[in-house]
Amino acid sequence: MSVEQRKKLIVLMINMFIAIGSFGIIIPILPAYLESINQGGTAAGLMIAIFAGAQLIFSPIAGKWTDQYGRRKMIIYGLIGLTISMFVFYGTNSIWWLYTSRVIGGIGAALLVPAIFAYVADITTLDQRAKGNSLVSASMSLGIVIGPGVGGFLADFGLKIPFLISAIVSLLAVIFSVIVLKESQPEKSLAAMDRANEESMSRKIVRSVKMPYFIPLVITLVMSFGLMSYESVLGLFVDNQFGATPKEIAIMITSTGIVSVIVQLFVVERIVRRYGEGSVLVIFLGVATAGFLLTLFASTYVLFFGITLIIFLATSILRPVLNTLISKLAGNEQGFAMGMNNAYMSIGNVLGPTLAGLLYDVNIIYPFILGLILLVMTLSTTIVWRKHALRKNALISKA
Repeated sequence: MSVEQRKKLIVLMINMFIAIGSFGIIIPILPAYLESINQGGTAAGLMIAIFAGAQLIFSPIAGKWTDQYGRRKMIIYGLIGLTISMFVFYGTNSIWWLYTSRVIGGIGAALLVPAIFAYVADITTLDQRAKGNSLVSASMSLGIVIGPGVGGFLADFGLKIPFLISAIVSLLAVIFSVIVLKESQPEKSLAAMDRANEESMSRKIVRSVKMPYFIPLVITLVMSFGLMSYESVLGLFVDNQFGATPKEIAIMITSTGIVSVIVQLFVVERIVRRYGEGSVLVIFLGVATAGFLLTLFASTYVLFFGITLIIFLATSILRPVLNTLISKLAGNEQGFAMGMNNAYMSIGNVLGPTLAGLLYDVNIIYPFILGLILLVMTLSTTIVWRKHALRKNALISKA
């Protein structure tokens, strides 16, 4: 990559890190804060579901706007949405205003995430794209690791201090982007997009089904579903089964985040270059499936910890590979493709914690069984899709 490309990627990574990290700051103190305003598990679950639901509804529109009005504007508007969300969260104790802040935050994330990945596609070649997506994904993982640690430290100064710091950091990201970030699309391209026919939300969803990257979108949904369902019951499960302490749970979550950062920074590009996106997709879907199967037989905390690391290692490779694969198949509609990618991810983020919580109350092992079943089905579908794609490419080469 050139020096200019690296500079632009660093700006995108900083934005993604701040966006994810600023929300991660509030995670450790959210249960205690909700308890302080006489709210419990239902409110905690709705905080996740409302955010993901708003992101889901708005993602297809945000993807279109990313193509139509430019990456830079959507990144800045997305950061503004996240900033407003955190200031609202800090400024009130009303549960309904807190839910409102999550709606605003979800819209902000819907604007931000596809625009960043579309920006990566604009400034990289096909060969460089896996590395670019891996670096941005690594910054997300780093935000997930560092955010909660900072939040736990700040909570010593007051339960609401992390909310204020999160809002201020997000505001700084807005100012930073306004000053530093340049548009990645040519003006002629934006003008052409602006003249394009408008499409309804339903038509966009139907159109995504017909796209060559539909199977990767479905895999994104299943991966998000499985990961969020796994994360949402992880602490409860290890506490119930192995008597894990809050410190042990925190170590587990932090370790998975560190593994994700290392893998996305130093591993993804190398294995994609060697084996190709399609093969890596099949291999690590298989690894994730095996991980969910092994959770059913884990008899100790240490064994479950090791299996969890394997699952997160697989998903940390799958995420940038899926983004790259979708981007390569999207052609000139990067914003639309990344918007749909965000939408499908959000569907998984909404359904995963909701169904996992319901199933956990019936039997604590059921969420893992459901994840396993979905992964087996997805792995089988991916293998068939991969074989069909290879056969099609072979016929084109002969012609």
